[in-house]
Amino acid sequence: MTTTPLNYKSAGVDYAKIDPLKVLAQQAASSTAVNLARHGLTEVPASRGESAYVLDMGDFYLASITECLGTKALVADAMRAITGKTYYQAIAQDTLAMAINDIITVGATPISAHAYWAAGGDEWFTDQERAADLVNGWKAACDACGVSWGGGETPSLSGVVAPGRIDLAASCVGLVRPKERLTLGAKLGAGDAIVLLASSGIHANGVSLARKLAERLPQGYATPLEDGRLFGEALLDPTVLYSPVTEALAKAGIVPHYSANVTGHGWLKIMRHPAALTYRFTSVPSVPPVLRFMQQQAQLSEREAYSSLNMGAGFALFVAPEQAAQAVATARQLGIAAYHAGVVEDGPKRVVIEPIKVEFAQDELSLRA
Repeated sequence: MTTTPLNYKSAGVDYAKIDPLKVLAQQAASSTAVNLARHGLTEVPASRGESAYVLDMGDFYLASITECLGTKALVADAMRAITGKTYYQAIAQDTLAMAINDIITVGATPISAHAYWAAGGDEWFTDQERAADLVNGWKAACDACGVSWGGGETPSLSGVVAPGRIDLAASCVGLVRPKERLTLGAKLGAGDAIVLLASSGIHANGVSLARKLAERLPQGYATPLEDGRLFGEALLDPTVLYSPVTEALAKAGIVPHYSANVTGHGWLKIMRHPAALTYRFTSVPSVPPVLRFMQQQAQLSEREAYSSLNMGAGFALFVAPEQAAQAVATARQLGIAAYHAGVVEDGPKRVVIEPIKVEFAQDELSLRA
């Protein structure tokens, strides 16, 4: 047990410092939309501030996104010294999932992806086992989502990236076709059911906190969990790819009124939509052992844990109430646990999680210009 409580801020991630730059960038970016006129195109303004940007292409919408893995590669490198495995197949999936799980929030079918692998020196690329695992994991994730891997960039950035390290990122393009599949929240309202799709563990958010915790544990990443697995191995369970679920829902005629990828900011992301609505949860999914271990060892309150980590919910679907049961069944048929966990209500913008007696208010999430 650590002697001093940890939180995301003490681990080096303070969203109060990061988010203002995002808002400033959005303000500047929105003014560039006029440049689309020279191409005879327009943007979908409601996509500003969402997880993917959407252009109106006439007969369909085009969505795009760029995301990075974050610091999870550091955990993989540390665990290789313990087990001899590279884990780069898993973190390749993590990287693509960061982009794919964002682009599907707007109703898009992901169609192509590009890789950005920036190493701290050209020596990184000479490890054939690690390189093969990265390539094979990337291809496997693309195949699982029906995505074409278009190419990418592999810069050697000595002096920018630390020696022996790599920064992994991905961009993704998707199509919203037919246009009725667009899910930017125009139909979101009171009475909608909230369906949560289970996470596999930490995914790729909260890893800085996990790394700081590992520094305090006597056995570090080799610390055993209650289920017998090592802390580091459990952290490296790959992020779930949710696009097979959203594609299956579309084939079944279910178009969510809104979707949210539960990543940074944890359950605060549930209230990402700008509307003043209350998101009330009457049940919560099972918390993966690795996240419960982190909460206990870092001495996180329920409020801190649910505002920093996914706590078992990797993706949220807001659907018509009569479609909730079918949405849950569809996900489960694909091997992804799902729960009809809450309801959207009229009221102030907030998230109310009744089972743990936690409430988040509007002013706790500032992602929009």
